[in-house]
Amino acid sequence: MASENRRTHHQVTFAVLAASVSAYALLQSLVTPVLPTIQQDLHTNQNTVTWVLTAYLLSASIFTPIMGRIGDILGKERVFVATLGALAAGSLLAALATNVSVMIIARVIQGVGGGVLPLAFGIVRDEFPREKMSAAVGAIASLTAVGAGLGIVLAGPIVNALDYHWLFWLPMILTVAAAVAAAFFIPKSPVRTPGRISWLPAVLLSAWLVALLVALSQAPVWGWASGKVIGLFVAAVVLAVGWVEVERRAAMPLIDMTMMRRPAVWTNNLVALLFGVGMYATFAFLPEFVQSPKSTGYGFGASITQSGLILLPMTVTMFLVGLKASGFAARVGGKTVVLLGSLIATVSLALLAFAHTHTWELYVATAVMGVGFGLAFAAMSSLIVSAVPPEQTGVASGMNANIRTIGGSIGAALMASVVTANPAADGLPREAGYTHGFAMLGGALLIAALAAALIPANRGGSRITFADESPHAELALAPGGTVVGETSE
Repeated sequence: MASENRRTHHQVTFAVLAASVSAYALLQSLVTPVLPTIQQDLHTNQNTVTWVLTAYLLSASIFTPIMGRIGDILGKERVFVATLGALAAGSLLAALATNVSVMIIARVIQGVGGGVLPLAFGIVRDEFPREKMSAAVGAIASLTAVGAGLGIVLAGPIVNALDYHWLFWLPMILTVAAAVAAAFFIPKSPVRTPGRISWLPAVLLSAWLVALLVALSQAPVWGWASGKVIGLFVAAVVLAVGWVEVERRAAMPLIDMTMMRRPAVWTNNLVALLFGVGMYATFAFLPEFVQSPKSTGYGFGASITQSGLILLPMTVTMFLVGLKASGFAARVGGKTVVLLGSLIATVSLALLAFAHTHTWELYVATAVMGVGFGLAFAAMSSLIVSAVPPEQTGVASGMNANIRTIGGSIGAALMASVVTANPAADGLPREAGYTHGFAMLGGALLIAALAAALIPANRGGSRITFADESPHAELALAPGGTVVGETSE
């Protein structure tokens, strides 16, 4: 382990965090284009194989805030290594799976890896110079979305050159290497929150998320008006209300509801939810759109590899823009950057909805999408981290990432319902289904822009003082909420 007295250089720490987050992000989407292949190899049906995605989503939604909270208590670097270990173990089991039940269990274990996000943000806040923190948070936030898009791009070539098992072997190798590096190079946490996990809030959080996400994922199959779906939605609401009440009364809450009510937190979380709706549904359905046969009149008959390449411009522009977003936010304000990113992303969905006759139009649309997502994700993460005390960084950033995942579930379920609502005689979706679906996602991002307008603006080097710090030690904030230095009276 890295010495507590001799701190590892922050650039080394960033390299380890970036590799770890990339492995997790790849596993979010690598299997999406090859579900039909997995279905055939594991001798299952389409409804069952979708749980390979749903189980991962459910697990990540539950464990992201829990692992962030455990890291705040026990030490972020210890829990970070343990989280990477779970991600590697799940990848190993998935690579060796010979039936769909084992594969689903493996994906649940991989979902524990969702904890890398809040833990990585917390480590950045602990270890980085204040003037470097915002850029690092923005880059890591961009990597989560870039990795998810890159997974779809790489899936085809990996399967063609090897087989789908390597979609798990390769991330496992990267994760093991990252875990070893983390154990040696990430310093011990200087900031911890003594206490224990309140398990009743954790159980209630898990219960309402499971009810909500199962309802959303199965509604296109069971029917939105079916008793099972309505019952699950009602259960999700009741359990969520109970969870909030228990958290409010808990001596050591899993999620601090006072923190969640902060204007800078709830507004960014609302934007994250709506961005999740747009991003993950696009990842799931744009490859399906271009893989549709030419006989449909709109499809391109693309292969898995070709359909993945459609998203390559997005991954490139998102990463490049994400690296520069923090500097831009320091000049014009984080709120402005999130608002601009939302509007640009809205334009990209409008292009997908109404200009998809030629492949070059799709390349332009995804490149524009990457600019919008890159700006918004980087600025949102910095605003969240800057808005909460150090001991709440893990939980706050974890919930922001978690809410984006929940938004992805909502978007994918809604998109599936719209696309498949009025199929053609051959059972394939009509072009109007995709047009309406992409337009709906664009509408969600337009609402995100309205939500971004509600984000509090930090202008003129405003300062915030955290309750656990000396009143004479304050954090000076650049216009966008970017931490630029310390001041004392």
